[in-house]
Amino acid sequence: MSDASNLVIVESPAKAKTINKYLGNDFHVIASFGHVRDLPSKNGSVEPDNNFHMIWEVSDQAKKHITEITKNVKLVDKVILATDPDREGEAISWHILQVLLEKNLVKNKIVERVTFNEITKSAILSALKNPRNIDTELVEAYLARRALDYLVGFNLSPVLWRKLPGARSAGRVQSVALRLITERESEIEKFISEEYWTIDGLFVGNKSQELKAKLVGFNHEKLKKLSITNSAQAHTIKDAILASSFHVSAIEAKPVKRHPVPPFITSTLQQEAARKLGFNATQTMRVAQKLYEDGHITYMRTDGVTISSEAIGNIRATIEKEFGPDYVPNDVRVYKSKAKNAQEAHEAIRPTDISKKPSQLSLETDQLKLYSLIRNRTLACQMESALTERTTISILNDDNSIELRATGSVILFDGFLKLYLEGQDDTDDDDQLKLPQLIQGEKLGVKDAFCDQHFTEPAPRYSEASLVKKMEELGIGRPSTYASVLSVLREREYVKIEKNRFIPEDKGRIVTCFLEDHFKQYVEYDFTAELEEKLDKVSDGQLKWLDLLAEFWTTFKQTIDATSSLRISQVIDRLNDELQELAFPKNDDGTCNRVCPACHEGQLSIRLSKFGAFVGCSRHPDCAFTRSITQNSDNPNATSGPVVIGHTQDGREIVKKVGRFGEYLEAGSGKEAQRAGIPKYFQSQELTEELAQQLLALPRLVGKHPETNLDIISGFGRFGAYLAHDGVYCKIQAQDVLSIGLNHAITLIADKADKPAKKSSQSSGKILGEHDGKKISLKSGRYGDYVTDGKVNATLPKDANPDDYDLALAISLIEQKSKPSSSKKSTTASKTSKPKKKTA
Repeated sequence: MSDASNLVIVESPAKAKTINKYLGNDFHVIASFGHVRDLPSKNGSVEPDNNFHMIWEVSDQAKKHITEITKNVKLVDKVILATDPDREGEAISWHILQVLLEKNLVKNKIVERVTFNEITKSAILSALKNPRNIDTELVEAYLARRALDYLVGFNLSPVLWRKLPGARSAGRVQSVALRLITERESEIEKFISEEYWTIDGLFVGNKSQELKAKLVGFNHEKLKKLSITNSAQAHTIKDAILASSFHVSAIEAKPVKRHPVPPFITSTLQQEAARKLGFNATQTMRVAQKLYEDGHITYMRTDGVTISSEAIGNIRATIEKEFGPDYVPNDVRVYKSKAKNAQEAHEAIRPTDISKKPSQLSLETDQLKLYSLIRNRTLACQMESALTERTTISILNDDNSIELRATGSVILFDGFLKLYLEGQDDTDDDDQLKLPQLIQGEKLGVKDAFCDQHFTEPAPRYSEASLVKKMEELGIGRPSTYASVLSVLREREYVKIEKNRFIPEDKGRIVTCFLEDHFKQYVEYDFTAELEEKLDKVSDGQLKWLDLLAEFWTTFKQTIDATSSLRISQVIDRLNDELQELAFPKNDDGTCNRVCPACHEGQLSIRLSKFGAFVGCSRHPDCAFTRSITQNSDNPNATSGPVVIGHTQDGREIVKKVGRFGEYLEAGSGKEAQRAGIPKYFQSQELTEELAQQLLALPRLVGKHPETNLDIISGFGRFGAYLAHDGVYCKIQAQDVLSIGLNHAITLIADKADKPAKKSSQSSGKILGEHDGKKISLKSGRYGDYVTDGKVNATLPKDANPDDYDLALAISLIEQKSKPSSSKKSTTASKTSKPKKKTA
């Protein structure tokens, strides 16, 4: 460290590096690498009976960062806490200060808190001139939220482990988000599609101009969506249209102004990045974090839609320069935030320098896409409104019993639409339709009529974008937490994603059902939203955080205690009742069929195991029938097991079963049993005895290689279908495993052997420098990113950004990994000072 007298502490090394460029030699900027303390992941970290006293622990990873901070603090006169301008950032500064106070390192030093919304020289210098104290209310809101999440997680999760074997965890916001996904799936399953028809007429005017119009009235009655429900009715109306004479009864042209949407906040950025760029929430926030730390955009965790007056001036100047004066409105557009907590309603997400086009910045592909999206939205929000002319032409027959209508609009001035259209690609034409020139009273000839059949559809499954939007509408959680919440649901295997849509797994549906039955209040949307409002009141100084915790804990503890006497059999009975439509096939009269299809004596029931829930027979172990909970819509017992497929060549019975990892084949029993998984490709095929024999016989000998006289075999491995010969492996299609011939196999093996092994950029890594004569590299491996000196591999922390790691950090991580592990587990924990004695 230099002779600087001011120490600035931020979260990330990238942010520290950027800020260092703007400050003189009198300042030294270092990173805390995020939170330096957290609640230990064990019971007792929050003590409800001791006024919710919280025990904080410095992790092994954070200890070295604390050491670096304390070493630098001793050398300066002033400590400046410059962590992010939100609740978490305030908490990190508070934690750092508490550690320094406990070590008695700031007794005779000045400690200041500064915040800035963008990492630019002017913003940072302005912040340093306007320091403040740590916001006590904001810290208390963090403490309340952290305690609530801990109390729910560490008291509710053990209930699930005891009563629902296989369930992994529950969370205050996580469980409510899961409920949204499972309820939508139930709606889809219960949805009954209805048939309906639409009818269009094709007309010709006096100048041979064609006009297509939609039927809106028949027999002097207005038609609704489901008014025409069958083909006969539709064709009767079609014939009536073809047999009638029509005229233009009215033409209405109305100018319509379309205004731009507000600039991005966290949730709308996640939604638009998902729709337009295909980014999930986690990816969006990771890329935005990098753009922020490099000084390209303002802070990306915000509920505010305001933009500073200086930035607005630059935006309007850029609009005039790039699009002309007609695109600059007379008045500045002012947007109001929907956030109820003004302390967290920071500036909207925008470029720090709007004049910089994406092509002028050196950005990676994802960063370029997201920056362009943010810049376009920011410019559009201050552009002139679009002006369209919407024209409606009404058409009637002679007795006014049949009415059709044609609607179209023409853009008179594109305004902000020239640059940005919410929810669609910016290149879309917005389906503008130009209508022909007609006059009122003009006679029209009927050229043709068309009947189109449709069926009503259920609401679609949630995508990340639509789920984030729904959670925001309901007031569940906060935008900055959405990415982590959705990630946890996938990690817990409560949901899966197919075609960018959330589908609940059986495990997730079981957990939701249990929580709704025994903890209904805590997965209610209103309850969770009201709790968020109370947390906002804490940060606004309107509610005491300990009062909030006491009120919550009293009823929550009673609910937890009420489940202590709950028996597993009671849980299963309730699951059978609640999930009967999902788990059991229906009889002709609509009742559920619980008779075992294998033995025809036992009753089907949901069963619980450490691997998850499934449907089994009550006569187990005499009857080994099992299947997954979710039924096949075409055949409810399609995945049932065991199902006898046939016999092996030596007479053993081949049975298809469903196990933890899906469908598989088993020949024989006991230790001598032969088993083989059924690959996905073959699950869609008819499983004949011959096919089953072939799958059980894998790997298959294709033949001898003529040059080496060694075997060429085909089979299924960890990474799919393969060919192998003399240490050379090559991928093949699943359908070729059982049929590929020797000549084709030899060709593939030869092609593979001729190609030099590719070294990916991940495997070769990035050389950071040398230390003690060894090259230090950053690489990506099977278990994540790591640094290595060729001998010692040290994995990066889960939340670390590889781009932040330079030679010094890599050496530190490798040296820490090289140290012999202590046999005695560290139990050092630091405790919070009492909330009322917080020091700024």
